[in-house]
Amino acid sequence: MRRRDVISLLGGTAVAWPLAALAQQGQRVRRVGVLWPGASAPASPRLESFREGLREAGYIEGYNLTIELRYSRRGSQYLPELAAELVRLNVEVIQASGDFAPKVAQKASGTIPILAFTDDVLGADLVASLSRPGGNTTGLTILSPELSAKRLEILSEIIPGLSRVAVLWDPNSGQSQVSMTEIAARAMNIQLHVLKVQHRDDLAEAFAAARKGEAQAVSIFSSPFLSSLSGEIIGIAAAHRLPAIYQWKENVESGGLVSYGPNLVQLWRQAGIITAKLLKGAKPADMPVEQPTKFELVVNTRTAKAIGITLSPSLLVRADEVVD
Repeated sequence: MRRRDVISLLGGTAVAWPLAALAQQGQRVRRVGVLWPGASAPASPRLESFREGLREAGYIEGYNLTIELRYSRRGSQYLPELAAELVRLNVEVIQASGDFAPKVAQKASGTIPILAFTDDVLGADLVASLSRPGGNTTGLTILSPELSAKRLEILSEIIPGLSRVAVLWDPNSGQSQVSMTEIAARAMNIQLHVLKVQHRDDLAEAFAAARKGEAQAVSIFSSPFLSSLSGEIIGIAAAHRLPAIYQWKENVESGGLVSYGPNLVQLWRQAGIITAKLLKGAKPADMPVEQPTKFELVVNTRTAKAIGITLSPSLLVRADEVVD
């Protein structure tokens, strides 16, 4: 059997080789921490893609790799406790998502390499610069402030005469998405209603406020926490018959109306590739922060019909994917 076939077989088996047996053979088992600030574990395809990136470099979970996942099911206030636990476990790299979790990881350790999968790495003051991050942090920044503003333009094309938009905002994601979207809204003569969502129970109240404010559409700001609530958000938006725009195409495939953003699978796979480089000794201070270069517009015609929205032919032609 070829080596490639062996690796493929191992990658498809959760625990192909007992870790204790590897230790007896003198093989080193690497340990990676994942700090996720969502209310539930990262939804597919995040961790699957992360493992794929690691596997390409020869790190296979259950064979020579252990991934320690910690997420804030009890609230973001418990993230420092979870980060400290990862440090005690002697993880060799911490992958932390969002703008808040990487800050927590930085406070927990100044030496363990941190891969920040972040909305706005400079706005969150996580690194000194994109080209020379410095310190123990590098990673991916997904340009969320710029994309949040761009999504207003897409909503205005879907809803002619758009003048009132509610946005769901997780304060832990920082202020930059709010600031840049407010600038875009003023230029487009759109009234923006910013609604804080810090707990799952805030969702119903936020949508009620959007309805009370006569919002014509809802934009979901980028946030790992809000991503963990995407199923509830899609359901409530449908119940209120409110057009909503999301960051990831997976939200549209699950019933959302429209999304605009980078490819989730590619980003998490790239996070795995960067993590592998850190495991092999690369210095985060010298590794430029990476950014996506391609963005996808995805629309769901079935959802549009259900809420009484007619999508323009020009929008459908521009869409990278149409779900029907």
